[in-house]
Amino acid sequence: MYQVIARKYRPQGFDELIGQEHVQKTLSNAITSNRIAHGYIFSGQRGTGKTTVARIFARCLNCEKGPTATPCGVCSSCKEITAGNSVDVIEIDAASNRGINEMREIRENVRYRPARDRYKIFIVDEAHQITKEAFNALLKTLEEPPEWVVFILCTTEAYEIPNTIASRCQHFSFRSVDFVEVMNRMRYIVKEEGIEASDEVLSVVAHAGEGSVRDSLSALDQAIACCGKTLRVEEVRALLGVFAVGSLRSVAEAVQQQDGARMLDIVQELETTGQSLQHFSRELSRYWRNLLVAKLSGKPTRLIAASDSEQQALLETAVHFSEEDLTRYLNLTLDLYKALQSSLQPRLHLELGLIKLVHAGRLQSIESALAGLEKSPLLTASARASVPRPLAFQAPPQAAPKIPVEAVVPDPPARALAPTGDLRQDLHAALTQEGLNFSADAILQSDVSLQGAELLVRGAKTLSFALKDPAIQRVASQVLAKPVRVKFEVGESSNKSAAPALARAATDEDTELRARALSHPGVKRFQELFPDAQVRTVRNLNE
Repeated sequence: MYQVIARKYRPQGFDELIGQEHVQKTLSNAITSNRIAHGYIFSGQRGTGKTTVARIFARCLNCEKGPTATPCGVCSSCKEITAGNSVDVIEIDAASNRGINEMREIRENVRYRPARDRYKIFIVDEAHQITKEAFNALLKTLEEPPEWVVFILCTTEAYEIPNTIASRCQHFSFRSVDFVEVMNRMRYIVKEEGIEASDEVLSVVAHAGEGSVRDSLSALDQAIACCGKTLRVEEVRALLGVFAVGSLRSVAEAVQQQDGARMLDIVQELETTGQSLQHFSRELSRYWRNLLVAKLSGKPTRLIAASDSEQQALLETAVHFSEEDLTRYLNLTLDLYKALQSSLQPRLHLELGLIKLVHAGRLQSIESALAGLEKSPLLTASARASVPRPLAFQAPPQAAPKIPVEAVVPDPPARALAPTGDLRQDLHAALTQEGLNFSADAILQSDVSLQGAELLVRGAKTLSFALKDPAIQRVASQVLAKPVRVKFEVGESSNKSAAPALARAATDEDTELRARALSHPGVKRFQELFPDAQVRTVRNLNE
């Protein structure tokens, strides 16, 4: 009877494992030093070797020559564990045996010694599906089991395991297997099977597995069943629904050439050939991500799951884009993929998303926009001088936002004032010129100091209304020729020159505020209902 590749080439020892060196080393050392724990949790994505390692570990413990990190594989215990019919190695599918009654049976079974082997080992697959009550029934047994019992809980969702169980076990996290290691493993298998397959074909199959060795080998088995002894890349792509790099590169070329019509043609081609639009957007997101990584690294890297020829093509395409552009395209494509998941009109959403990519390529950075405005003959010399320079800490080049040029329209002051060297006097003069006399007098009575990009104004509480005027920040930025933020603090000022005028203004304002409050219909009605009531304080809620 035919045996699928994933089972036929299943590792039978720690030396055959790929991508899980940290697990292999720790368990081997534990066996060698005779430090065997009574409970283990193996977690990680599907197809990374959790159940396989559990069986290898069981063979290591129960081999006739063991405990040993290199089981013989020929003794009756090793053969029975490999075949899955060992009396003392019990494999339980928690997806169908998840209740409290099944856990009680395990608890009763634990009491009896192994029938033949050294340890009685329970391998619980999909352990996260065990109910809370069932875990509670197993809790005491897992905490203090007999010396001959070992529990191994395998799960893809470790966070579903209760903390009371996890704290009593050693936890091993299985990693997604590296693309290169999967490729090497498949090269070995196709050679053993006598299959002719290029690296490009194996790259397509490895992509389909997405870091899962079992999924990759299942896809390879499917490709062999479809294509026979010779695997052709076009047939394998069509079988597995994987998009060619060329079709994804056509999107990048359309963005580079600002060709919106080409984007519509791409969508039409996908519809005609019956391709999944959601899957295409996901693969496009991966393609922009790979371009960004290629741009950052500048050379082939293991961070990109692709063959050498594909990596070289990515490097050639990435040259035409900046890091900021690629980051923006990746974000837009991820948003598009999210929208397509619930869209009732996926074609419309995909067309709109691809055209957005074209428009995003036409945006200009704010530095370039300001530089163009400074060179424009339409700006006078005084207006050009008033355009603030971007500060290094505010807009670093690699993270600079991009906006259309039309969005930058500076408002130059009516007349530039000659600076006097006294910041307070300069602010007072500029505010007076703007017609903000009340705020200008308040500035004179306050202490003003510049601390980096922050203008600190310290004055009496009665001046807060005048000093919180947003116009002060705008005028201060024009006076200092750079963007600043105004911060007001309550305190005594060393300057009392404007105190009399401001005090009179404050008193007049309080009198007017009190008069308006007392004339309010609600206040009058309240005084009629409570004749003895007195209005002692009036406060402006807008301050």
